[in-house]
Formats: sequence, C-alpha cells, structure tokens
Amino acid sequence: MKRQRSLGSRARSLAALVTGLLLLGTPSAFSLSRDGVSDPVAPCISTPAEYRAAWEAREVRCVAPSLFATTHARGQTSLYPSGFRQAWAGSSTNLEQYLKLRARYGDQPAKVGIGVLSYVGYPGLEDWSTPTDLEVYTLPADVRAQVPAFETWFRLLDEEFGTTGAYPLAAQRDLVVAYSRLNRDKDVVGAFQDVTGCRRDALLAGEAPSAEIGCNRSFLGALAAAGPSPYDGADSRTCFANFQTRYRGDRDASALRGALYQCQDAGFLNTGVGLGYNTYANPFVCRPADRQSVRERYTGREFIVPNVRFTALPSHVDIPLDLGTPGQRGFLQAGYCR
Repeated sequence: MKRQRSLGSRARSLAALVTGLLLLGTPSAFSLSRDGVSDPVAPCISTPAEYRAAWEAREVRCVAPSLFATTHARGQTSLYPSGFRQAWAGSSTNLEQYLKLRARYGDQPAKVGIGVLSYVGYPGLEDWSTPTDLEVYTLPADVRAQVPAFETWFRLLDEEFGTTGAYPLAAQRDLVVAYSRLNRDKDVVGAFQDVTGCRRDALLAGEAPSAEIGCNRSFLGALAAAGPSPYDGADSRTCFANFQTRYRGDRDASALRGALYQCQDAGFLNTGVGLGYNTYANPFVCRPADRQSVRERYTGREFIVPNVRFTALPSHVDIPLDLGTPGQRGFLQAGYCR
C-alpha cells in the first residue's frame, strides 16, 4: 500500500520527483547525522562492517541499497532455518530505521531490540524470549532480491514445479483482491480473517490455527495436506509439493493462503505487497498503538532472497539484539516515546 502525498503545485511535484531520482541514482552521495539531517560530506554505509561500526557508535547514516538484513535465532548458520527455500529480508531503508532506533533508544536497549523485531513483523513479542540477532549482508552478484507480492510467490512456484492447476488463476486473483481492497480502518490481519476464517483476536493472542478459532475447511485442509512446516524440520519444496498432490478440497484463495502460511512463513501479518506491518505501536510514531492509524503501522520495505548459509554470502556481520525482559515491554502498546 502506497501512501499518497499532495503537493501544492506541479512545479513542486516535479522538483520532488527529480530530487528523488537523483538520490536513488547516487546512493553514496550523502548520509544522515545523529539528528537525521542530511550530511553532504560523509558517504552512505556500503558494507556490513561499516554498518556495525555505525550501530556501535550510535550514528544515524544512510545505507546503500546493496545491503540487506535478516533477523535470526542466535547460533543459526543460515538466514532462515535450513528447510526454507526463501528467506525474508529487510531493505536498506529498514537498516536506516534501525540505526535511528539505536541512536534514539540506545540507553533503553529493549526498545531497540524489540523495536527491530516489531518493525520486521514478529507477533507475540510481549513474551518473546528466543535470543535473536540481526544479520547484515550483501548478496552474491548473480542473486537479486524479489518483492514478496502474492504474484511473485505463484510465479516462483510455477518455475519450481512447472505450470499446474495447483494454484488456479481465479484463486490467485481472489487472494490479491482481498488484500488490495482494504478500507481505511481495516488491516492485513482483517484480510487474513476474511480469507481464512481464523479470528483476528485469537491469532493476536497467540492461538494456533484451528476450527475452534474459526479457520475454514479450505485453510485447514491446505495445512494438513502440506504437512509439517520447515520450522518443524520439513522443507519448503516438499511442503509445497505435498499441497500440490495431496490437497483434495477447493483450490480457492483460502487454500492458497494456507500453502504460503505453512510452507514459507507468510504469517497473518504478511501484507502481500512488499511492506512490513504490525499491530504493535510503530516505534517512530509517538502515540499508543490503539491511537495509531492502520497506515501508520505499516513499516519498511521487505524482500525475499534465497536462503543460504552465512558462509555463502560475499560479506556479512552479526549484531546481537538486546531484548530486555519478557513481560516488561509495555511500550509495544503504550508507544515508544513515553
């Protein structure tokens, strides 16, 4: 979902467009000072090592678009658990926001660590206790990040398995439409409920999908046919292949959403448009979560990249996140500025 802006005149619109194009074309031409004001002298961060140095110094700098970031359980040796075919990755714009969090709340480290996870799109953060790190990296020259729109996923599945009837175009259309026609007060969790039947309040409370929380037959049938998630020791390819050959129900939008949910970690907070989202307070909006608009709770740009071992990346650094104490994260609802 794109935020619309209105400018006072055609000339100002053109000036803004030209400025934006110039900045996109020269990502190393400027940086940001600690207060976020542009600094025309220092270059943008272009290596993982430079990023870690800025993090440790609590500097706010611009970040070149060649850098990506993925959060992972401490001790993990690949971007995502080994069974996943694709890994979710944050963009350079996310990395800039993380530096702002670090500069602003470095003396309250839980707001930094949990803020990063919230910005990424983690649910269940009130009690999250798994030690988690931020991996900052560059991609191999022959690898390109892709926007994780629903259309991208189904193209990748067609490339993987050949064009089949497993993902009918009509169902793909219905899924895309369900997520693209949200009214002002409706969010992606509501869209997930509309498509799958799973109740919003139960999902946000941490309950697993089931008939007891309203999940419909197609969605639950897709989960059962796909089998274990890669989180449970399976792998994405087998998971999708199982859905393709074993699922016997209607191949509707709900079934397709179930396959993506089970096989590639496209959870109920996934937007399907390449932006992050969370129902928690956005760390950069100084109001409680219940006073922030749906639009304000969208976060940064996200991509998918091949899930590889860290040793296969041209360069990378690991940044441990301080998550503070579970159960003592009232800022998730009350807001970060209090």
